Amino acid sequence: MKLTKIAVATGNKGKLREIREIFTEAEIISMQELGFDGEIAETGKNFRANAMIKAKAIAEKYDMPTLADDSGLCVEALHGAPGIYSARFSGEGEAANRKLLLKRLENVTDRRAYFESAVCLYMPDGHTYFGEGRTYGRILYEEIGGNGFGYDCLFYSDDLKKSFGLATEEEKNSVSHRFRALEDLKGRL
Repeated sequence: MKLTKIAVATGNKGKLREIREIFTEAEIISMQELGFDGEIAETGKNFRANAMIKAKAIAEKYDMPTLADDSGLCVEALHGAPGIYSARFSGEGEAANRKLLLKRLENVTDRRAYFESAVCLYMPDGHTYFGEGRTYGRILYEEIGGNGFGYDCLFYSDDLKKSFGLATEEEKNSVSHRFRALEDLKGRL
């Protein structure tokens, strides 16, 4: 299937940049560029359901193929938290999210974690295609590096042998959960 234009249902500039760098086969149009500035309630019980909710909302409103991602950080010692609540873990933004995560992991030695991503491509006719990906590592004891966004400076990548906060965009994109989910999706189209 060849797609020339795809809307992306995200307001996160970091995610949008990453998707554009990974999904280069089509013109990627953000929902803001389409004129959408509302919120889409993420009421799903998992990443896949939330990705579909977002993609469907934009695809139906603008009658065009729409890609949406839902992703988050899952920490083993926290039974998968913050998970689908990663972006709103503290309710006070990215820096507060990282601070809360470190507080919850005080005195915890098992710091295994992974980023998980589910992507959904929702077609105007209702057909849906999904891709899923994970990247594994552990939570550091302090922020290292200023690259990336979200929890990147706290995540030590098993693949890269360094913090995502120290990785270049190219390095991160080569092993990221979103990259793997998009590659999985491409293989299903």
